[in-house]
Amino acid sequence: MPDDREQGKGAPQEGERPLSRRDTPIEVRRKLRHESRTSQTYAAFLRHLCERGGMSPAVAERAAVAVLCALEQRILSEESSDLEDQLPQKLTLLLHRCEKHEDELPPKFHREHLLRRVGEDLSLNPDAVEPVVRAVMAAVRDQITEGESEDVMGQLPQDIRDLWTRTV
Repeated sequence: MPDDREQGKGAPQEGERPLSRRDTPIEVRRKLRHESRTSQTYAAFLRHLCERGGMSPAVAERAAVAVLCALEQRILSEESSDLEDQLPQKLTLLLHRCEKHEDELPPKFHREHLLRRVGEDLSLNPDAVEPVVRAVMAAVRDQITEGESEDVMGQLPQDIRDLWTRTV
């Protein structure tokens, strides 16, 4: 049975030197750096969304998932994949092409349907939905390249494109 030291727990025993960075395998250090960057990127996205939309982190996360779920179902799956490639990985893990509504949304829905769906997901009254959708879309646009933003916009009908392009 491995002791606590082998499992990475506890302080060095008497006579042992503490672990240095060199004692940690490169693969472990890379994984830790990747996880740290992933968490930082996601936290920065949520902070930005909170500032933009005036919401708490918990609400911001739910709002991002609800809006992106609806948005991804309105654009082609290839474009959805391209969009997700530029979003924080922790956010994309929450999406998974949003199976929640996969069979519920018509293939080509418009603004009212998107707003209604997001409002239902977030239990918001109708007047509060549009500012949340705009805040999420603006935060997403700030996260992705201009070219990707234009690609997404090119697949949206004019009434949803209006939500995508205007600022909060």
